This record gives sequence, C-alpha cells and structure tokens, in this order.
Amino acid sequence: MEQKLSGDKWGALVAHLVEQAPQIPRLSPCCRADSGPVFAATLTYDTLRFGEFEDFPETSEPVWILGKEYNALTEKDEILSDVTSRLWFTYRKNFPPIGGTGPTSDTGWGCMLRCGQMILGEALMCRHLGRDWRWARGQKQREEYISILNAFIDKKDSYYSIHQIAQMGVGEGKPIGQWYGPNTVAQVLKKLAVFDTWSRLVVHVAMDNTVVIEEISECSGVATLCLSVFFPETALWKPLVLLIPLRLGLSDINEAYIETLKQCFMLPQSLGVIGGKPNSAHYFIGYVGEELIYLDPHTTQPAVEPCEDGQVPDETYHCQHPPCRMHICELDPSIAAGFFCRTEDEFDDWCMRIRRLSCNRGGLPMFELVDSQPSHMVSVDALNLTPDFSDSDRLERFFDSEDEEFEILSL
Repeated sequence: MEQKLSGDKWGALVAHLVEQAPQIPRLSPCCRADSGPVFAATLTYDTLRFGEFEDFPETSEPVWILGKEYNALTEKDEILSDVTSRLWFTYRKNFPPIGGTGPTSDTGWGCMLRCGQMILGEALMCRHLGRDWRWARGQKQREEYISILNAFIDKKDSYYSIHQIAQMGVGEGKPIGQWYGPNTVAQVLKKLAVFDTWSRLVVHVAMDNTVVIEEISECSGVATLCLSVFFPETALWKPLVLLIPLRLGLSDINEAYIETLKQCFMLPQSLGVIGGKPNSAHYFIGYVGEELIYLDPHTTQPAVEPCEDGQVPDETYHCQHPPCRMHICELDPSIAAGFFCRTEDEFDDWCMRIRRLSCNRGGLPMFELVDSQPSHMVSVDALNLTPDFSDSDRLERFFDSEDEEFEILSL
C-alpha cells in the first residue's frame, strides 16, 4: 500500500514517530523520485540498544582500513581504535526544523546525507588532524577537532549540517525529506565546500567515469569552475577531495570490478566509498576477505548541542562497537568513491597508483584517468559558461546523469 505525502509532511510525520516511539524498531520509507515516500520492509534500528554486533573475524587475511593494513590476529585493538576514530554520523532527532518549518529528524530519509557527511568528515580529519590521529573517550579535545565537529552540528549555520545539505539539495531537484543517491550528495558537498574558508578544500566531482588531470590541476591551483576564486590565492595547490560517482553494474555489481574496488581501499589517499544496498546507504571504510567493512547511519540519536565552554559532547560521533560487515556482492552498483590529496605530490602519487591498477589484469578499471578532456565529453566552452554560481549550477546539472536507479530498486 502506498501513501503519498509531500516532503514537508513526510518529514513532520517521521519526526513525530521518532519522538513518540524512540524505543521500538521502525519501518523506513523508501523515497522514490516519481511517487514520493512509500513504505517498504526496510527497518531502521537503534544499534546502541538493539544491535548485536559480531566480533571481528579471526582470520589471517589482511584487513584494510582507508589505506592502512592490519593483521586481524595480532592487531584487533588497533583495528577497532582506527574504526572508532572515524566520525560516525547517524540519524538525529529533535534538531531545529530544517528551513524553519521542516522536519526535526532525518530518520528514514537522511542515510545517504549522513554518509556524505562521513566521507567529507574523514577528509577534514585528514586535513586538520592527520590520518594517524586517534580518538579516545574523555581525552581533551583539540581545537581543530572541535571545529570539525562544529561543521557538522545539526543546525542551519554549520557548514555541512543536515540542514545545509538538505536545503542545497533542493537546487539539485531533491525536495527536503527525499532520499539522495551518491551522485547527488557529491554535487551538494562540492557546493557547500566553497563556503568553508577554514578548511580551504576543493571538492571535485569527476563525472562520466573519467578523472581529467587537467581539470584537477586547475581546480586545486587557479580560479576555475570549481569556484576556487573565492579563496585567497596563498598557495598553488589547495587540498583536494576527489569524489567519483560510479555505476559498477546494472542491478548487481559486476564481479569484474570487485578486485579493483578492494584495491581502492588500499590506497593511502582513500576516503572510502558511499553507497550501500537498495534503499539503505552505508559508508564503506575497508574490507577483509570478501567482506566490506562499513559504518551504518541507521541509528537515531538525539541532536547534540555544544557546551558553554565550547566543547562538544562527542561520544555519539564515534562508533564504539565492532564495525558492520557485508559481502561485497551485496553492494548496490551505484557508489561514489572518495580520495583526499593534501598536496600536489600526493595527487601525483595517486595518479601513478591508479595507472598501475589499470595495468593490473586482476580486475576491470572502475574509471578512466586521462591527462586532458576527451573529445567525446562536452567542454565548458561548448556550453558558453562562465565561472559564477549560476553557470556552475547549470554545468553540474548538465553532467548530472542522476542515480535514480540506485533509489528505486525494489527489495
């Protein structure tokens, strides 16, 4: 049975259910672009109370977490410390209404938005704290860490809050309360990063399964359509977040891509992958054997308010149980892979590693790496665009093939 509701009414209904019945599992709406939210047999759950998590496997196979290799037999504590140190963004409830009158909870529709926060949060952690930084309960919080958390607090004036992502998504054709695909959230993060003058990141979204080195160099070096004109030109290279929306099959992942996908988690520049199973988004941070390791946003927690002294209660921003795992063949083929290059040398190293992977006969390349724009791709000049906000929006919509297939697959 279908129930068609507007985005605002749906968000209000979900928020009401969350607030009135926080102790029970809930049916999650599967939002379709063509028909609005419909109920399907997909449960959200409170992992803090109901989840039973399988301990990490005793295996001699290497464990890879965002470019770092571990031994599950001798380094289990180190694995769990690394996973716990990643930012874990989940559904929240009782935050200020989005847009002033919209939903006060993102339960049931915000999982891909939260995954987008996690992959960008990892980039900010690498940018300001370094990949080797580790979180521990009760430790004194560094100023940079507090600033990162504040960028994601659920309120309208935080750079990457659910409010900002949801409202910016309206420009991508996604009403507030509607489910996103990986490509849409990548485009939204690209726009929001322009206003983050503290991190000074450049977010580049590589379309058509093609990474063009010339475009990356321009984005991270001089003023171009990536809107770096809004940053003071104090350096030739700005830290790069590279997001690559991909489709690795039709209804199921093509097994020819599996080894290449695994190898992406082995790269030191890896930010992981956002994707999931139909109607359920996850943030994938590594793999062991034939299983992907991921952080799951499908837990509803109360919204967090910073303390008067500026500290942020942060225990709910870190997953303190063994990470979730799923067989790689269960992955929906629509994903977005992320990479972070702080310096130009790191980007050059990434290019070298990707070219090496392309020569590997063990798997099919997931995307193409080229020096300049191929002739079959539409150029900026052909569209007669100039680098301002409105034209950049038009350019993104031109290239945005959308990923509705990811969103409407039946269970």
